Amino acid sequence: MKTETEPKESESDWGELTRECLINILSRLSVRDRWRGTMLVCKSWFSAFKEPSLHSVFDLDSQFDSLPELTRWWTLEFEAKIDCMLLSVVEWAQSSLTQIRIRHCSDRSLALVAQRCPNLEVLSIRSCPRVTDDSISRIALSCPKLRELDISYCYEITHESLVLIGKNCPNLKVLKRNLMNWLDPSQHQGIVPDEYLNACPQDGESEAAAIADSMPGLEWLEIRFSKLSAKGINTICEGCPNLEFLDLSGCANLTSRDIVSASSSLVHLKEIKKPNFYIPRSVFHTERYGHWRLYDERFQTDIFRI
Repeated sequence: MKTETEPKESESDWGELTRECLINILSRLSVRDRWRGTMLVCKSWFSAFKEPSLHSVFDLDSQFDSLPELTRWWTLEFEAKIDCMLLSVVEWAQSSLTQIRIRHCSDRSLALVAQRCPNLEVLSIRSCPRVTDDSISRIALSCPKLRELDISYCYEITHESLVLIGKNCPNLKVLKRNLMNWLDPSQHQGIVPDEYLNACPQDGESEAAAIADSMPGLEWLEIRFSKLSAKGINTICEGCPNLEFLDLSGCANLTSRDIVSASSSLVHLKEIKKPNFYIPRSVFHTERYGHWRLYDERFQTDIFRI
Protein backbone atom coordinates (compact mmCIF):
# COMPACT_ATOMS: atom_id res chain seq x y z
CA MET A 1 0.00 0.00 0.00
CA LYS A 2 1.39 3.42 -1.03
CA THR A 3 1.87 6.22 1.47
CA GLU A 4 0.62 9.75 0.80
CA THR A 5 4.13 10.96 -0.03
CA GLU A 6 4.67 8.42 -2.78
CA PRO A 7 3.79 9.50 -6.31
CA LYS A 8 0.66 8.07 -7.75
CA GLU A 9 1.06 5.57 -10.54
CA SER A 10 -0.25 8.06 -13.14
CA GLU A 11 2.20 10.73 -11.94
CA SER A 12 5.08 8.27 -12.19
CA ASP A 13 4.07 7.28 -15.71
CA TRP A 14 3.95 10.90 -16.86
CA GLY A 15 7.36 11.56 -15.33
CA GLU A 16 8.91 8.63 -17.17
CA LEU A 17 8.10 9.95 -20.64
CA THR A 18 11.18 10.61 -22.75
CA ARG A 19 12.37 14.18 -23.20
CA GLU A 20 11.59 14.01 -26.93
CA CYS A 21 8.05 12.88 -26.17
CA LEU A 22 7.55 15.62 -23.59
CA ILE A 23 8.80 18.30 -25.98
CA ASN A 24 6.41 17.00 -28.62
CA ILE A 25 3.50 17.20 -26.18
CA LEU A 26 4.42 20.70 -25.00
CA SER A 27 4.82 21.97 -28.56
CA ARG A 28 1.14 21.16 -29.18
CA LEU A 29 -0.11 23.19 -26.23
CA SER A 30 -1.13 26.83 -26.29
CA VAL A 31 0.97 29.40 -24.43
CA ARG A 32 -1.77 29.58 -21.80
CA ASP A 33 -1.73 25.82 -21.20
CA ARG A 34 2.05 25.66 -21.09
CA TRP A 35 2.33 28.35 -18.45
CA ARG A 36 -0.58 27.24 -16.31
CA GLY A 37 0.74 24.17 -14.60
CA THR A 38 2.31 21.84 -17.15
CA MET A 39 5.82 22.96 -16.26
CA LEU A 40 5.15 22.07 -12.63
CA VAL A 41 4.05 18.46 -13.15
CA CYS A 42 7.51 17.21 -12.20
CA LYS A 43 11.20 17.97 -12.72
CA SER A 44 11.41 16.23 -16.08
CA TRP A 45 8.49 18.27 -17.39
CA PHE A 46 10.07 21.50 -16.20
CA SER A 47 13.34 20.52 -17.83
CA ALA A 48 11.58 19.80 -21.12
CA PHE A 49 9.65 23.08 -20.82
CA LYS A 50 12.97 24.96 -21.02
CA GLU A 51 13.79 23.46 -24.42
CA PRO A 52 14.93 26.40 -26.63
CA SER A 53 12.87 25.30 -29.64
CA LEU A 54 9.68 25.81 -27.60
CA HIS A 55 10.49 29.48 -27.10
CA SER A 56 11.35 30.83 -30.54
CA VAL A 57 8.01 32.68 -30.42
CA PHE A 58 6.57 34.32 -27.29
CA ASP A 59 3.06 35.57 -28.05
CA LEU A 60 0.67 36.74 -25.32
CA ASP A 61 -1.47 38.94 -27.58
CA SER A 62 -4.25 36.40 -27.87
CA GLN A 63 -4.46 36.21 -24.09
CA PHE A 64 -4.81 39.98 -23.78
CA ASP A 65 -7.27 40.17 -26.67
CA SER A 66 -9.52 37.54 -25.10
CA LEU A 67 -10.31 39.84 -22.15
CA PRO A 68 -11.53 43.42 -21.74
CA GLU A 69 -8.72 45.74 -20.68
CA LEU A 70 -8.24 45.61 -16.92
CA THR A 71 -7.04 48.28 -14.51
CA ARG A 72 -4.56 45.90 -12.88
CA TRP A 73 -2.69 45.53 -16.18
CA TRP A 74 -1.39 49.06 -15.63
CA THR A 75 0.04 48.33 -12.17
CA LEU A 76 3.69 47.81 -11.29
CA GLU A 77 2.87 44.38 -9.86
CA PHE A 78 1.42 43.14 -13.15
CA GLU A 79 4.29 44.66 -15.11
CA ALA A 80 6.76 42.79 -12.88
CA LYS A 81 5.04 39.48 -13.68
CA ILE A 82 5.21 40.12 -17.43
CA ASP A 83 8.87 41.10 -17.09
CA CYS A 84 9.62 37.87 -15.22
CA MET A 85 7.94 35.79 -17.92
CA LEU A 86 9.86 37.53 -20.69
CA LEU A 87 13.17 37.29 -18.82
CA SER A 88 12.65 33.54 -18.38
CA VAL A 89 11.76 33.02 -22.04
CA VAL A 90 14.84 34.94 -23.18
CA GLU A 91 17.05 32.78 -20.95
CA TRP A 92 15.49 29.52 -22.17
CA ALA A 93 15.43 30.49 -25.85
CA GLN A 94 19.23 30.80 -26.02
CA SER A 95 19.21 33.35 -28.87
CA SER A 96 16.56 31.45 -30.88
CA LEU A 97 13.79 33.91 -29.99
CA THR A 98 12.49 35.54 -33.21
CA GLN A 99 9.07 36.92 -32.22
CA ILE A 100 7.85 38.73 -29.11
CA ARG A 101 4.23 39.89 -28.82
CA ILE A 102 3.45 41.08 -25.31
CA ARG A 103 2.13 44.10 -23.42
CA HIS A 104 2.93 45.90 -20.18
CA CYS A 105 6.61 45.01 -19.99
CA SER A 106 9.37 47.48 -19.08
CA ASP A 107 12.93 48.48 -19.94
CA ARG A 108 14.10 45.87 -17.43
CA SER A 109 13.16 42.88 -19.58
CA LEU A 110 13.78 44.53 -22.94
CA ALA A 111 17.38 45.25 -21.96
CA LEU A 112 17.98 41.51 -21.77
CA VAL A 113 16.16 41.01 -25.08
CA ALA A 114 18.67 43.39 -26.67
CA GLN A 115 21.56 41.40 -25.18
CA ARG A 116 20.36 37.87 -25.94
CA CYS A 117 18.10 38.03 -29.03
CA PRO A 118 20.17 38.95 -32.11
CA ASN A 119 17.74 37.06 -34.36
CA LEU A 120 14.64 38.96 -33.25
CA GLU A 121 12.37 39.75 -36.20
CA VAL A 122 9.08 40.81 -34.58
CA LEU A 123 8.71 43.01 -31.50
CA SER A 124 5.21 44.02 -30.40
CA ILE A 125 5.11 45.78 -27.03
CA ARG A 126 1.87 47.73 -26.94
CA SER A 127 0.77 49.62 -23.81
CA CYS A 128 4.11 49.71 -22.02
CA PRO A 129 4.28 52.94 -19.98
CA ARG A 130 7.76 52.22 -18.67
CA VAL A 131 9.44 51.30 -21.94
CA THR A 132 11.66 54.21 -22.94
CA ASP A 133 14.18 55.24 -25.57
CA ASP A 134 16.86 53.54 -23.47
CA SER A 135 15.76 49.97 -24.20
CA ILE A 136 14.50 50.67 -27.73
CA SER A 137 17.85 52.18 -28.70
CA ARG A 138 19.52 49.00 -27.46
CA ILE A 139 17.09 46.92 -29.52
CA ALA A 140 17.89 49.04 -32.57
CA LEU A 141 21.62 48.48 -32.20
CA SER A 142 21.43 44.78 -31.33
CA CYS A 143 18.54 43.37 -33.41
CA PRO A 144 19.27 44.25 -37.06
CA LYS A 145 16.89 41.57 -38.40
CA LEU A 146 13.82 43.36 -37.05
CA ARG A 147 11.08 43.49 -39.69
CA GLU A 148 8.03 44.37 -37.59
CA LEU A 149 7.72 46.80 -34.68
CA ASP A 150 4.60 47.71 -32.71
CA ILE A 151 5.13 50.43 -30.10
CA SER A 152 1.52 51.58 -29.92
CA TYR A 153 0.47 53.37 -26.70
CA CYS A 154 4.10 53.51 -25.50
CA TYR A 155 4.33 57.20 -24.68
CA GLU A 156 7.89 57.27 -23.34
CA ILE A 157 9.30 56.29 -26.74
CA THR A 158 10.19 59.30 -28.89
CA HIS A 159 11.08 60.03 -32.49
CA GLU A 160 14.75 59.50 -31.59
CA SER A 161 14.11 55.77 -31.21
CA LEU A 162 12.32 55.70 -34.57
CA VAL A 163 15.40 57.16 -36.23
CA LEU A 164 17.68 54.55 -34.65
CA ILE A 165 15.35 51.68 -35.57
CA GLY A 166 15.12 52.88 -39.16
CA LYS A 167 18.86 53.32 -39.60
CA ASN A 168 19.89 50.04 -37.97
CA CYS A 169 17.07 47.71 -39.05
CA PRO A 170 17.02 47.80 -42.87
CA ASN A 171 14.52 44.91 -43.08
CA LEU A 172 11.77 46.83 -41.26
CA LYS A 173 8.52 46.53 -43.23
CA VAL A 174 5.83 47.05 -40.57
CA LEU A 175 5.57 49.91 -38.07
CA LYS A 176 2.63 50.42 -35.72
CA ARG A 177 2.80 53.64 -33.74
CA ASN A 178 -0.82 54.19 -32.71
CA LEU A 179 -1.91 56.54 -29.93
CA MET A 180 -4.95 56.30 -27.68
CA ASN A 181 -8.08 58.20 -28.65
CA TRP A 182 -7.26 61.63 -27.25
CA LEU A 183 -10.37 63.11 -28.86
CA ASP A 184 -12.63 60.98 -26.69
CA PRO A 185 -10.58 59.44 -23.86
CA SER A 186 -13.70 58.19 -22.06
CA GLN A 187 -13.12 54.63 -23.33
CA HIS A 188 -9.82 54.54 -21.44
CA GLN A 189 -10.74 56.52 -18.32
CA GLY A 190 -10.99 54.48 -15.15
CA ILE A 191 -8.63 51.87 -16.61
CA VAL A 192 -5.58 53.72 -17.89
CA PRO A 193 -4.08 56.12 -15.30
CA ASP A 194 -5.14 59.73 -16.00
CA GLU A 195 -1.57 61.00 -15.93
CA TYR A 196 -0.69 58.58 -18.69
CA LEU A 197 -3.65 59.58 -20.82
CA ASN A 198 -2.55 63.20 -20.44
CA ALA A 199 0.97 62.33 -21.56
CA CYS A 200 -0.09 61.62 -25.15
CA PRO A 201 2.83 62.53 -27.48
CA GLN A 202 2.41 65.88 -29.22
CA ASP A 203 5.30 65.68 -31.70
CA GLY A 204 3.52 64.20 -34.70
CA GLU A 205 5.70 66.17 -37.09
CA SER A 206 8.97 64.93 -35.57
CA GLU A 207 7.79 61.33 -35.71
CA ALA A 208 6.62 61.75 -39.31
CA ALA A 209 10.04 63.12 -40.27
CA ALA A 210 11.80 60.27 -38.46
CA ILE A 211 9.70 57.67 -40.29
CA ALA A 212 10.16 59.29 -43.68
CA ASP A 213 13.90 59.87 -43.33
CA SER A 214 14.93 56.49 -41.92
CA MET A 215 12.35 53.88 -43.04
CA PRO A 216 12.18 53.97 -46.85
CA GLY A 217 11.29 50.26 -47.07
CA LEU A 218 8.09 50.43 -45.00
CA GLU A 219 5.11 48.62 -46.48
CA TRP A 220 2.65 48.80 -43.56
CA LEU A 221 2.21 51.88 -41.36
CA GLU A 222 -0.31 52.52 -38.59
CA ILE A 223 -0.34 55.92 -36.89
CA ARG A 224 -3.86 56.14 -35.51
CA PHE A 225 -4.63 59.38 -33.64
CA SER A 226 -1.27 60.88 -34.52
CA LYS A 227 -1.17 64.67 -34.33
CA LEU A 228 0.73 65.09 -37.58
CA SER A 229 -0.34 67.73 -40.08
CA ALA A 230 -0.57 67.87 -43.88
CA LYS A 231 3.18 68.53 -43.96
CA GLY A 232 3.80 65.38 -41.95
CA ILE A 233 1.73 63.06 -44.13
CA ASN A 234 3.34 64.51 -47.25
CA THR A 235 6.76 63.84 -45.78
CA ILE A 236 5.84 60.22 -45.00
CA CYS A 237 4.39 59.52 -48.44
CA GLU A 238 7.47 60.97 -50.12
CA GLY A 239 9.92 59.09 -47.89
CA CYS A 240 8.09 55.72 -47.86
CA PRO A 241 7.15 55.06 -51.51
CA ASN A 242 6.55 51.34 -50.97
CA LEU A 243 3.62 51.70 -48.59
CA GLU A 244 0.82 49.22 -49.26
CA PHE A 245 -1.26 49.86 -46.12
CA LEU A 246 -1.70 53.17 -44.30
CA ASP A 247 -3.93 53.69 -41.26
CA LEU A 248 -4.68 57.33 -40.46
CA SER A 249 -7.77 56.71 -38.32
CA GLY A 250 -8.27 59.50 -35.81
CA CYS A 251 -5.68 61.83 -37.34
CA ALA A 252 -7.83 64.90 -36.72
CA ASN A 253 -5.38 67.44 -38.13
CA LEU A 254 -5.71 65.99 -41.63
CA THR A 255 -8.38 66.78 -44.18
CA SER A 256 -9.56 64.46 -46.90
CA ARG A 257 -7.85 66.75 -49.40
CA ASP A 258 -4.54 66.46 -47.49
CA ILE A 259 -4.71 62.67 -47.55
CA VAL A 260 -5.67 62.34 -51.20
CA SER A 261 -2.97 64.75 -52.28
CA ALA A 262 -0.22 63.09 -50.25
CA SER A 263 -1.12 59.48 -51.04
CA SER A 264 -1.53 60.01 -54.80
CA SER A 265 2.17 59.22 -55.25
CA LEU A 266 1.93 55.81 -53.52
CA VAL A 267 1.69 53.51 -56.52
CA HIS A 268 1.75 50.34 -54.37
CA LEU A 269 -0.97 51.46 -51.96
CA LYS A 270 -3.70 48.85 -51.54
CA GLU A 271 -5.63 50.15 -48.55
CA ILE A 272 -5.82 53.42 -46.68
CA LYS A 273 -7.92 54.09 -43.60
CA LYS A 274 -8.97 57.70 -43.33
CA PRO A 275 -10.45 59.62 -40.39
CA ASN A 276 -14.21 59.21 -40.50
CA PHE A 277 -15.80 60.73 -37.44
CA TYR A 278 -17.43 63.87 -36.14
CA ILE A 279 -15.15 65.93 -33.91
CA PRO A 280 -16.72 68.45 -31.52
CA ARG A 281 -15.82 72.03 -32.32
CA SER A 282 -14.57 72.49 -28.78
CA VAL A 283 -11.58 70.29 -29.53
CA PHE A 284 -10.18 72.94 -31.83
CA HIS A 285 -11.83 75.96 -30.16
CA THR A 286 -13.32 76.99 -33.47
CA GLU A 287 -16.04 79.06 -31.83
CA ARG A 288 -13.43 81.19 -30.14
CA TYR A 289 -11.31 81.76 -33.22
CA GLY A 290 -14.02 81.72 -35.84
CA HIS A 291 -12.45 79.12 -38.14
CA TRP A 292 -15.75 78.25 -39.74
CA ARG A 293 -14.34 77.29 -43.13
CA LEU A 294 -11.86 74.96 -41.42
CA TYR A 295 -14.70 73.51 -39.39
CA ASP A 296 -16.82 72.84 -42.47
CA GLU A 297 -13.98 71.05 -44.26
CA ARG A 298 -12.62 68.96 -41.42
CA PHE A 299 -15.61 68.02 -39.38
CA GLN A 300 -18.23 66.95 -41.92
CA THR A 301 -17.90 63.19 -42.06
CA ASP A 302 -19.07 62.92 -45.67
CA ILE A 303 -15.83 64.32 -47.05
CA PHE A 304 -13.88 61.43 -45.54
CA ARG A 305 -15.76 58.79 -47.48
CA ILE A 306 -13.79 57.20 -50.31
